[in-house]
Amino acid sequence: MLSQNQHKFIHALQVKKYRQKYRNFIVEGAKMVAELLLQQRFAVVSVWGLERWAADHAALLQPFLQNFNPVTEIELRKISALSTPNSVLAVAQWPDEWPDSSLLQSDICFYLDGIQDPGNLGAILRIADWFGFPAVFCSPDCVDVFSPKVVQATMGAIFRVTTREITLPELLAPLSPVPPVMGAVLGGSDIFKTALPANGLLVIGNEGRGISPAVEQLLSQRLTIPRHPAGGAESLNAAVAAGIMAAVLRNPGFTT
Repeated sequence: MLSQNQHKFIHALQVKKYRQKYRNFIVEGAKMVAELLLQQRFAVVSVWGLERWAADHAALLQPFLQNFNPVTEIELRKISALSTPNSVLAVAQWPDEWPDSSLLQSDICFYLDGIQDPGNLGAILRIADWFGFPAVFCSPDCVDVFSPKVVQATMGAIFRVTTREITLPELLAPLSPVPPVMGAVLGGSDIFKTALPANGLLVIGNEGRGISPAVEQLLSQRLTIPRHPAGGAESLNAAVAAGIMAAVLRNPGFTT
């Protein structure tokens, strides 16, 4: 039975200030909740599911029976952030530890500057997951990585790729020497014809304005995906650009 207070609490987690206050976020859908229950990074606060979902996932649910709350389809619709609710919703706790700058000394990570579209942010986490980038760092003006739409768009990548909200100067400050900071910009060096580092940051800018002037000043390498002569598109989607550049960085043999 879903109480009014429980309903209000879960509904509040759709708003960033309450996610920050309680350090909790929502995970929805059978696949996503299954991944949540199998991972170790995020503590499971509560699980709200239909009885048929619980029966079908009895073994997976066994360690979390004390956190499980059966609900009806009507109750699930009341707390769901989805237009078409699935069969289960969970509340998870933020991690106690966040990725730090040391990752940039030995590997490549994304830095997202003002990404606003939840679908783009979710897709970039999936790209990072696919290409083995250990972390995605986000500027404070990015869409919240723990918003329900972003979590859903990650398709489970949020459980494997660490994230952190931080300004670029704060991220780089502890490091000496400063690692390479590559940026996706128009008019930069052809990424397919440029020597690329094995570690550092790849900066992806806002969908409309690109990389902000303050962040662009910190770039050590400006990179461009060249448009084909027959192409007419003005620009690439932020996540598409991130995917192409990640592929090239992980496979330097592409460059000439």
